[in-house]
Amino acid sequence: MVSEAVLIGSDVLGSSDEKLGKLLMSNFLRLLGQRQDLPRYVILWNCGVKLASVNSETVDHLKVLQDRGVEIILCRTCLEYFGLEDTIGAGEIDGMVRIQDVLTTHHVLTV
Repeated sequence: MVSEAVLIGSDVLGSSDEKLGKLLMSNFLRLLGQRQDLPRYVILWNCGVKLASVNSETVDHLKVLQDRGVEIILCRTCLEYFGLEDTIGAGEIDGMVRIQDVLTTHHVLTV
């Protein structure tokens, strides 16, 4: 089954080595954008919102997904917490109600 939504709660994959984790996350998003079977949504929350910052190495991968029709949803509370509201290079800011709606009505892959 293809996941309709991908939920990302960190700016790294794994937890042992941060540099490797950032590389893995970048590769994950890059390759996700090359798939034929794209998810309908990518939801970024907690530290995952950092991936959409204009200063992030992953923002271009998110733009590719967005250009291919994937809806990138960024947690408003998370952006405010990290002070990133004005640095977003991809996606749209939304609240927890919308995020809950997507998570409770779609098949979700949590990364």
